[in-house]
Amino acid sequence: MVQGTTSDAGKSTVVAALCRLLQRDGVRVAPMKPQNMALNSAVTIDGGEIGRAQALQAIAAGVPAHTDMNPVLLKPSSDTGAQVIIHGKVRADMDARDYHQYKTIAMGAVLESYQRLQHQYDAIIVEGAGSPAEVNLRDRDIANMGFAEAVDCPVILVADIDRGGVFAHFIGTLACLSESEQQRIVGFVINRFRGDIRLLEPGLEWLEQKTGKPVLAVLPYLHGLQLDAEDAIQPAQQSSGKFRIIVPAIPRISNHTDFDALRAHPDVDLQFIGPDHAIPPADLIILPGSKNTRADLAFLQQQGWQQALEKHLRYGGKVIGICGGYQMLGQIISDPYGVEGTAGDSDGLGLLDITTELTQEKRLQQVSGRCAFGFAAGGAPAAVQGYEIHMGLTYASNETLPAFHLNDEDEGARSPDDLILGTYLHGLFDHPEACSALLAWAGLQSDAVVDLSALREQSIDRVADACIPLLDALRAL
Repeated sequence: MVQGTTSDAGKSTVVAALCRLLQRDGVRVAPMKPQNMALNSAVTIDGGEIGRAQALQAIAAGVPAHTDMNPVLLKPSSDTGAQVIIHGKVRADMDARDYHQYKTIAMGAVLESYQRLQHQYDAIIVEGAGSPAEVNLRDRDIANMGFAEAVDCPVILVADIDRGGVFAHFIGTLACLSESEQQRIVGFVINRFRGDIRLLEPGLEWLEQKTGKPVLAVLPYLHGLQLDAEDAIQPAQQSSGKFRIIVPAIPRISNHTDFDALRAHPDVDLQFIGPDHAIPPADLIILPGSKNTRADLAFLQQQGWQQALEKHLRYGGKVIGICGGYQMLGQIISDPYGVEGTAGDSDGLGLLDITTELTQEKRLQQVSGRCAFGFAAGGAPAAVQGYEIHMGLTYASNETLPAFHLNDEDEGARSPDDLILGTYLHGLFDHPEACSALLAWAGLQSDAVVDLSALREQSIDRVADACIPLLDALRAL
């Protein structure tokens, strides 16, 4: 099991790297994260929903993503509440206190998944969540040491030296653990190191003498990785692209990995605009997915972004809405069952002639098809593929045009003037043909092609190569 001294210490990446290295050696390996809290998710082969990081790790392992790889997924809908997903399906909406009581039931689901993975694979690389030093969450823990103790799993502890205080992170974490948990940690991994390793060596020797545990590896800081983020929006890299795309960073933004291909495009300058910032002039504005569409719509309007959208359209700019962003573009969003909070209706932005009703059943499916606009190099409609994750049905009037033809059905909507496009399709930019067609629709004429899958594979191989010394050290234990 890979645990971290902090969130974003590099646990997900280390798990992916170890999965790829074992897969190269012919080992049947699977990733697992008992409990994940994230708004970036993926649809699995068994028709469920898991954290995006575990889907990435499954790619690294060369196996289909399955709900057993992330049996408990929490999708925050507010600061104190979240949608609880067990084995890929929505179980309930709970506040933090109710979920804490529910953890004993959730642990049963976690152990069921672990046992199924044990029967299918030679090795399981498990990822912890946050930090095991969170003593307030020790009771009924299923995410870190609670799981490791239950299945008798050895643990390596990862810390990010780029944050500073790496030795304090290790020592402090150990001090917060019980004696049996301390003994379970077999060694340390220092992540994101840059500089002269000789200057670090005295600290490594001190740490090993102080704790009696080895430093298994010092991993380098790798720039330019194209890996799916687990949750937080990654800082933007400097772009020289001339085609500006703006994404309003609403509070419950979900599946912002939709924009990874655009961020990697050499001719695109993609920017996330946060609270209290005006939307600058742009070629394309994209409203992203949301875990709480009505609340995020109200936030968008409070920020004055609706007026910016309307001005953008008056000047001929293009707009795309994805999932929750698609729902916002319509006339009304109805939530009769209180799926995302208080039951009721909200007026949409009124930019597409569509209406949406939120439903109690979540739609989860992988889809493929063709764009209803634009053509590939050979003259055929551009291919597109992706996945749907949403609770709601959207009805379009006869005035709208379809956005895509998916699984032999029309999907999404375009405005009669073809300035606005809405869709439930996540990953719509990931396929090179679709990405080129969508950017051409928005006004960018470019010969550059971004193959996100190839970039992802190259990045997985880079982190795997960097982790070869770690795997060697683990095998030597």
